[in-house]
Amino acid sequence: MMPSTPIVRSLIVDDEKPARERLRRLVARDNRVELAGCCASGSEAIEVLRMGASAAAPVQLIFLDVQMPELDGFGVLSAITSEALSLPTPEVIFVTAHDEYALRAFDAHAVDYLLKPYSDERFQAALDRAVRSVCAGHADALMTQMHALLQTAGAPSGTAGAVPHHRPIDRLVVRGSGRVRLLPVEQINWIEADGMYVKLHTRDGGCYLHRALLGSLDAMLDRRRFVRIHRSAIVNIDVVAELRQDEHGDCVAVLRDKTEVRVGRRFRIRLQTRLGQKI
Repeated sequence: MMPSTPIVRSLIVDDEKPARERLRRLVARDNRVELAGCCASGSEAIEVLRMGASAAAPVQLIFLDVQMPELDGFGVLSAITSEALSLPTPEVIFVTAHDEYALRAFDAHAVDYLLKPYSDERFQAALDRAVRSVCAGHADALMTQMHALLQTAGAPSGTAGAVPHHRPIDRLVVRGSGRVRLLPVEQINWIEADGMYVKLHTRDGGCYLHRALLGSLDAMLDRRRFVRIHRSAIVNIDVVAELRQDEHGDCVAVLRDKTEVRVGRRFRIRLQTRLGQKI
């Protein structure tokens, strides 16, 4: 019988041997996590990530130090997401003795930020959060694949592989405060992944929790209006006011209400296709 929780392949990256050894011991205590390796430098980490991806055994979680010689933690992340490497993007827990990098770490969508010295309990809380995030990603991908298979199975003979023609949903059921609300999708500015739920950000400034995975919801929405621009975000194209580059060279969608939503590099082609032009 397969375990209900997928094994998470992890990588430790820290230039200090005692720090690596402590992380190794803590990771070894959790049977949900498989250690793919321990690296003393950023360049060594990139090589391990590349080998894992080529062997169809990608690393899903990195414990990443920030300050390392030659290539620091943020340099590792930049290399991973570069078009030249185009590696699967793992979840990241930054582990560092310097608190001044915290804001930049969360801007990079880190799962957590462990400040040395940290307790075993604090490590476990960060690991639990990362495992939940990885598993949510597994479920997201599975739901999307199942939806595509169901659409193909229900297609008329001779149309397998064609783009399914299904009517997109125009309402979402939102529960709360003892009532059920039917929320028209055109009122939604953008949708944010939140584990097994999504947050629906509406034009009136509201935020509603809806039980669905982002991938499965993406498959049900009108592609003419909604486009997934990040692994954790879908935007209503009608409310995108501008696109700009941030200080790291990443693309950011700025909505009419001034909300900024990062465009993931893997999803940039989707936005270009929807716009019919290169960005």
